[in-house]
Amino acid sequence: MFAGFDYGTSNCAMGVIDKATNEVHLVPIDRGQPYMPSALYALERELICESVGQGIVSATEQEAYIELRAGALANARRVRREHDILSSEQALFVGSEAFDQYLSLPGEGYFVKSPKSFLGASGLRPEFVNFFEDIVTAMMQSIKARTEKQLGYEIKHSVIGRPVNFQGMNAEDSNRQAIDILTVAAKRAGFHSVEFLFEPLAAGFDFETRLTEDKTVLVVDIGGGTSDCAMVRMGPNHRQAVERKDDFLGHSGERIGGNDLDIQLAGKNLMPLFGMLSTLKSGLPMPIQSYWDAVSTNNVGAQTAFNDKKTGYSLDQLMLDTTEPELLKRFIQLRLEKQNYHLVRSAEQCKIALSDQQVAEVDLDYIEAGLGCEISIGEFANAVERPLSRVISLMEETIRQAGCQPDVIYITGGSAKSPVIRQAIEQRIGNIEILDGNHFGSVTAGLTVWAQRLFR
Repeated sequence: MFAGFDYGTSNCAMGVIDKATNEVHLVPIDRGQPYMPSALYALERELICESVGQGIVSATEQEAYIELRAGALANARRVRREHDILSSEQALFVGSEAFDQYLSLPGEGYFVKSPKSFLGASGLRPEFVNFFEDIVTAMMQSIKARTEKQLGYEIKHSVIGRPVNFQGMNAEDSNRQAIDILTVAAKRAGFHSVEFLFEPLAAGFDFETRLTEDKTVLVVDIGGGTSDCAMVRMGPNHRQAVERKDDFLGHSGERIGGNDLDIQLAGKNLMPLFGMLSTLKSGLPMPIQSYWDAVSTNNVGAQTAFNDKKTGYSLDQLMLDTTEPELLKRFIQLRLEKQNYHLVRSAEQCKIALSDQQVAEVDLDYIEAGLGCEISIGEFANAVERPLSRVISLMEETIRQAGCQPDVIYITGGSAKSPVIRQAIEQRIGNIEILDGNHFGSVTAGLTVWAQRLFR
């Protein structure tokens, strides 16, 4: 059997065709819900490869993996002994369970959110590529197993969504690296065959099933880690074709998405509570790089720098110079407790709340009792102006490539629910009808429709 697999930056989902209705069905894979947060938590990072090795079903694949990761697996056995972690003890968690583990003990274990954001990073050494292969494989193994348990049959074939570009710089090399990681992970997770489809096309194919007449559609998929646009001819006279190259009029994409909106909101509206806008006794402003490193949870380099000992030393020195030591002390404590992911998640929840209200309350009690602030829709718009402008530029570039105006703009992706985004589109693109898709499920549904055409 086959499935559409959205291994997303913010959420993962798996879609199949319901045998009774011949319609797309999103499988509940996370506590009865179809959307699983893209997160992983391990008691120790060395234990991730151990979990992957144990989860490989094919004896041949497993043997090859054990040989390939001999050193890492030896480290995993050592870590279990040193930390008295029993072989029967669960060492790895994904989705909501991963968040539960992280939020209960943020200063312990290894937690990663949105690993898809890192797959196309430039300059990754082979050991880091291997590490990300293991993270993705562990997540895919869990998602596939949960799906098959719900369905009662094996998923052998899958179409996986991919952004137009995983990274902005060295796009070709970046895309190749990311696709290679996803392919290796999917095979180790047990998929017999894997195909990839641009995520905006997938979202468009879901929309196309409901079109009663042909239209030229600008599909805008604002995902967690990337924003992708595609101009596509769609409708009854197009949707049955397997080869759609001539219908694909233009496309663009960049590594800018909902996570970047969360990061900007956290940096500009929450980090002042931790001293980012304070001054030093010399009258100079507080250095802000560590603050931005803290909230840049989708950037490997930033997280490495934030957790480096040099940053700790630097913050200790700044404690002697700041005019507001209580605020900087709060920031130092956040760093020690590894609560920066939680802070960005609070910004994300604020963004979601502002999709249907004018003011949202941000509660930071998990950092300090009574800590928090209110953020208005106007403040959110100001905070995200820069990344949002880049998203609109992608739309304009796609229209330029196509050489024509769209009949309709179809927007999807979790962040696309924000009225701030809709207003920005209307202001820059013009008076063109804007339709909303299933903001979380359109890509998965489209991937499933395409999988049906390829593997039926």
